[in-house]
Amino acid sequence: MDVTIGAVVVAAIATIAGATIQGAIGFGMNLVTVPVLALALPEALPVAVIVLGFGIAVSMLRHEHHALDRAGIGWILVGRIPGTVCGALIVATVSISALQGVVAVVVLVLVAASLLVPPLPVTRGTQLTAGAVSGVTGTAAGIGGPPLALLYQHHPGPTIRSTLAAAFLFGTLLSFVTLAIVGEVGVDQLLLGIGLTPLALLGSVAGRRFHDQLDRGWLRPSVLIFAAIAAATVLVDALT
Repeated sequence: MDVTIGAVVVAAIATIAGATIQGAIGFGMNLVTVPVLALALPEALPVAVIVLGFGIAVSMLRHEHHALDRAGIGWILVGRIPGTVCGALIVATVSISALQGVVAVVVLVLVAASLLVPPLPVTRGTQLTAGAVSGVTGTAAGIGGPPLALLYQHHPGPTIRSTLAAAFLFGTLLSFVTLAIVGEVGVDQLLLGIGLTPLALLGSVAGRRFHDQLDRGWLRPSVLIFAAIAAATVLVDALT
């Protein structure tokens, strides 16, 4: 992996910004970090962001574990398993430029869905489906949060954050193991993810300060707008 100081600095800034957002609203780190890494260090995807997701998931779940949807998380994790396998097959069979395109399209579709899709009923079926979709997008593109966030978007903040954190914790472990089995985990990718993890934890803790004060209705559109612009840039780069 060709790593420059400038690329690492850009990745570090994106990690802190994304982790702060996720620490505040429960998701969003990969909507920021994945498009930026796809531009600066495309070879790092998806392993580096999967590694980053593990540390921040532990931090968030530990902080608000009391509000976890314990009944729903089981169905989400059941759906995550086949979704993760599908995502790993995508990673193993496409080129870097194609993966950039997949990342961009996934981000744009999820952004549009977040803005246009009406609230979904939270049932075993929708939890299973959201878990499966999250497994595919999380493993193939490092973006597993939005499908679950869409499902829980009208629940109390602590429930959203803790439930998503539990799903991320299981999902990142499953994604990492699956990618390792198919030979898609590189040492450089792994070291980059580990090196950026302290910044992700720092951002997560910083985001907690906004739990009471932050208007989620203002921050969430801002994240989606940034993600859409970055994803469109990545898509143009992949196509050209």
